[in-house]
Amino acid sequence: MIGLRGKKGRQKFTSVFLTIILAVGAIIVLLPILWMLSTSLKDQGQVFIMPPKWIPNPIRWSNYPEALNFMNWRVVYRNTIVITILSILGTLISSTLVAFAFARLRAPRKDLLFLIMLSTIMLPYQVVLIPQFILFKTIGWVDTFYPLTAPFFFATTPFLIFLLRQFFMTIPIEMDEAAIIDGCSYLQVYYKIILPLSKPALGIVSIQSFMNNWNDLMRPLIFLNSASKYTVSLALANFSAEYGMTPWNLLMAASLIALLPCILLFFFAQRYFIQGIVITGLKG
Repeated sequence: MIGLRGKKGRQKFTSVFLTIILAVGAIIVLLPILWMLSTSLKDQGQVFIMPPKWIPNPIRWSNYPEALNFMNWRVVYRNTIVITILSILGTLISSTLVAFAFARLRAPRKDLLFLIMLSTIMLPYQVVLIPQFILFKTIGWVDTFYPLTAPFFFATTPFLIFLLRQFFMTIPIEMDEAAIIDGCSYLQVYYKIILPLSKPALGIVSIQSFMNNWNDLMRPLIFLNSASKYTVSLALANFSAEYGMTPWNLLMAASLIALLPCILLFFFAQRYFIQGIVITGLKG
């Protein structure tokens, strides 16, 4: 009995200790967001005062509409949403098809081809940026949305292909064989069996694609020139260029608004983030 109580006491102490550690870690992670919120409600003169004030006085709610008007928010949010949706759609179509081929189809040197595809993850995007720019400029795609969306329809996301392949390989192959005996083609197996059973993996791919494209700055900076085609990231980067000196209170207000979709996505799709960690370690 004494040993049992001692064991329960140790477990309770461990639980409380871990809870405290996690709470401290959560506060540390939230500090930048809280500082963004505080700065977004200050006058420009209060941003760098020492000691810093967490609660601004007076509170300037007008920073938010001023920041949105400067961003031309209707245009930049529309552009970003269009680019993001098309990129997600292209990624889901092309990546699932390639992952299905690597997971299910039999072909000579298939594993070697998969290894070559996977090795492109180690290739920095800056290496292919200049050839891509020359290609898109030659075909007249610069200052359009095509360079930001069309490549995703050609399976240019090797990590997501790897993730989907890992998940597809956990689905029993006997289901494919039974469907083929019943007269299904490989394409019918793909969209009637594999895709319906892969909703968690498809959710993870959609979330990853959303995060990558919503927050992307480099590609829009290289390929877009007209202000009417700016994305949210470009509009945020334009604050310091337009003002000459960065208006941190307005920039923090705009950044918080730009961050809001990502925060909402995280809260509504937490289980997919957790499943993403699990799936990447599944059968190879």
